[in-house]
Amino acid sequence: MPGLVVFGRRWAIGSDDFVLPGAFELFLRLLWWVGILLLYAVHKGRFGCPGGALLHSYLLVLLALLAAIICTLSALVYVSTRGTISNPGPRKSLPKLLYTRLLLYLPEFIWAVVGAVWVSDSSVQCESTVINVVIGTVIASWVIIIFTIIGVLIVFDPLGGKKTFYLTDGLDRNLESSQSGQLLYNVKNTATRVWEKRIRLMCCCIVQDDDHRVAFTSIAELFRAYFSDTDLVPSDIAAGLILLHQEQDKMENCPKDPEEVLCHSPSSPVADDLDAEVENAAHYMLFAAAAYGWPYYIYTNPFTALCKLNGDCGDNPVAMIYEIPFFVALDHKKEAIVVAVRGTLSFEDILTDLSADCEDLTLEDVLENGFVHKGITQAANYIYQKLINDGILNQAFTIAPEYKLVIVGHSLGGGTASVLAIMLKNSFPTLKCYAFSPPGGLLSKTLADYSKRFIVSIILGKDLVARLSMPNMEDLKRRIVRIVANCNRPKYQILLRGCWYEVFGGDPDNFPTELDGRNDAALTQPLLAEESLMVHRSPSYNALDGESHLNSPPQYPHLYLPGRIIHIVEESSSRRLCSSDIKYSANWSNERAFSSILISPKMITDHMPDVVLSALNSLSQEHRSCISCQTK
Repeated sequence: MPGLVVFGRRWAIGSDDFVLPGAFELFLRLLWWVGILLLYAVHKGRFGCPGGALLHSYLLVLLALLAAIICTLSALVYVSTRGTISNPGPRKSLPKLLYTRLLLYLPEFIWAVVGAVWVSDSSVQCESTVINVVIGTVIASWVIIIFTIIGVLIVFDPLGGKKTFYLTDGLDRNLESSQSGQLLYNVKNTATRVWEKRIRLMCCCIVQDDDHRVAFTSIAELFRAYFSDTDLVPSDIAAGLILLHQEQDKMENCPKDPEEVLCHSPSSPVADDLDAEVENAAHYMLFAAAAYGWPYYIYTNPFTALCKLNGDCGDNPVAMIYEIPFFVALDHKKEAIVVAVRGTLSFEDILTDLSADCEDLTLEDVLENGFVHKGITQAANYIYQKLINDGILNQAFTIAPEYKLVIVGHSLGGGTASVLAIMLKNSFPTLKCYAFSPPGGLLSKTLADYSKRFIVSIILGKDLVARLSMPNMEDLKRRIVRIVANCNRPKYQILLRGCWYEVFGGDPDNFPTELDGRNDAALTQPLLAEESLMVHRSPSYNALDGESHLNSPPQYPHLYLPGRIIHIVEESSSRRLCSSDIKYSANWSNERAFSSILISPKMITDHMPDVVLSALNSLSQEHRSCISCQTK
């Protein structure tokens, strides 16, 4: 990092990204060279067979060619290990070595063709061992060439040939009247089109109507704006996430020794309310999970589900964009009419998630209307029309007029259920909503406070989705840039040690940084390395400009989780061979606790519906056992 510039364009790879792939190829080339050398030594003087003279020349040239490649790869790997992520100066000779290595592909390609011709020649009557070795050599050459072409395509940056400066909404629009401003404006539009083509390619298997095209453009603008102000390559992001995870683990309090608690002490009304809500949440999570239909059943029962379903999976509806499937059920146990909204399960659902623009939500009898997530609001509008205009709720209340209305959902379904509950609250005053793992960037502060009267959000552990919002993503980008830019270790060391830490655990590495020893005042100022990684001064990256972010509004408004928040955390897990029980605790939390994305291996698994259901069932069972122990 910054992105490597060769052949007059920027590529999505850094000059320090050749250590691991280069070392792997170097290892293979050394084995290959030694094998060919042994073959030549064994058959030296025995090349008198028909076609042997060509074989002799082929092996000699191949040995020389492999030696040249090995020397070039050794130099390439050595130079790539030098410097740090943000200090590419010691690696300034790497492009020349890269040109040399790529140039060697030409004779290697020619010699692979020569080997193929020699093997296919019917007049060749040399030993079968020699022929097989030459066949293996030809195949290996073609495999390496093909993988190199694939690698070039992967790291190809469609915008690499253009300047990497982008306009943001906070910059002066008068620049667009100048020639340079027009150039930057064109680059911005080109970037949007590139992202739009990528999204269309990913969604090529779905029907694309006008709604889809609008969503593609909106999401493309979102990605363009997010990635346009930094010069990061994918490996930089991976290194940054590894460093953030270890830094985060170092800052967390050391876990206390697990204590077995037989029953809770006499609780306060707040604790009683928490226990009751956890009990309700465990019950209604069954409905939220059921909304996923047969795919969820197969996911949770991979070995027996297909046999039990007997090939009849029922009718699992296919949603269009903004049209989230749902069902309405009568819950006689809780005397409730339950509307369960499905979470993300299709490309259309992903497009709904990513349509993260804000729009106004007009409500009656609310002091101040606020902003909501556009895609989720469109989905809530769709369900609202179905429930009210199609008379689904009227029919349900005709069957059970004394029942209350409860709306539930997980993930995207939890966010949609929350917005739907806000829309229906005036018509159904006793309405209650349980949102399981809803997306973080959902409601403005006004609506979030209003929803605390009737919505309960349940978040497990370090769930990523519950912390997803554009301000949080901008904050994550800022933290990645800062910690990556200031780390004094080479990238390959960060990646290797980080992989070991993620797989085998242990103590976090104490990577030295340029931040060590700086006073508090100095920590608020950017280092030169940080500035070199920013293409322009983004209003979201406050560390680079102490004044601009005060004088201009943020690019993305802050949106929050809905309702009151129950945060479930893992207290301890049994390490005994005969048990794998995990103990959880639940507490009331607030939206400020989810204002930053936490890096953890569980940031994805904590979001999964079966894991959330298991945690809720564990808490509910513990609560019931404590009640029983108090009555004895």
